[in-house]
Amino acid sequence: MAAVAAGVLALVAGCKEKAPDHIRIAMVVKNLGNGFFDAAHNGADDAARELKNVEIIYTGPTTPSAEGQIEIINSLISQKVDAIVISANDPNALVPITKKAMSRGIKVISFDSGLAPEGRLMQLNPSNAALIGEKQIQMASDAIGGAGEIAILSASAQATNQNIWIGVMKQVLQKPEFSKLQLVATVYGDDQSDKSYREAIGLLRSNPQLKAIIAPTTVGINAASKAVVDEHLVGKVFVTGLGLPSEMAGHVKSGAVREFAIWNPIDLGYAATYAAYGYIKQQPTAKPGGSVSAGRMGSIAIDGNGEGAMAAPYTYDKSNVDKFAKIF
Repeated sequence: MAAVAAGVLALVAGCKEKAPDHIRIAMVVKNLGNGFFDAAHNGADDAARELKNVEIIYTGPTTPSAEGQIEIINSLISQKVDAIVISANDPNALVPITKKAMSRGIKVISFDSGLAPEGRLMQLNPSNAALIGEKQIQMASDAIGGAGEIAILSASAQATNQNIWIGVMKQVLQKPEFSKLQLVATVYGDDQSDKSYREAIGLLRSNPQLKAIIAPTTVGINAASKAVVDEHLVGKVFVTGLGLPSEMAGHVKSGAVREFAIWNPIDLGYAATYAAYGYIKQQPTAKPGGSVSAGRMGSIAIDGNGEGAMAAPYTYDKSNVDKFAKIF
């Protein structure tokens, strides 16, 4: 209960009647204090300024849990917000509450980590799962010369996007060009810095031949990089995966990270807000098989399962990390 008190109290304090032409879109993130979602919030605010009559309510539990998000969504239903844009801590546990929200006329869009289809109108993926999975294996392979033991440090075992990417990575490892890579462990840090750090330390100490850790989570890659430095394994073990330039610049300079990737979370929050607006305004194409307008991001196609995707992840290394670290 304490974990979500701050977010819920803020929501209750802001509960008031709104003007008919004033649209409120709530962005419910996995947890507050996460740099990735802070950047997504900036993008949502950019979209709101362009759309002019939109207010963004940014909220989430203090620690990532489905229970925390459920409590927050209950409060948002009471406020009668127009839309909820959510990165789900659990794809299925949230479905009953998001279905309740939709039954009250609230448009529910998931982004980043998706809801099960029956719990939302659309899922906005930051990239294509196949591209994300293959990219991470390729970066690990390049860092260690194409051969050796690797491990994965993920977020939670229930995170939809993480599990999809891990599934792709395992498929990619079956390709002949990656036959000399051996996946020895997959562990979960629950997107908490301290737990992710402990899990990374565990990987390093229990696998003395380990050459790379792939962390498809901004919290995990940061924690794993610190673990490699603290264990004096820079140059022997490389970390890669999905990270924020502002958090990873020091790790690139230390040598713990050769390269990493991420899409722009500012663009993701921006596009998700536009997508929600399209559903609120009942744009004729805002449906499976159609598309939504996303401002500067152009038009995003929606497949038959109600999913849309943005661009392939971008690679960051010592040549460009400082430039992007000033942005997000």
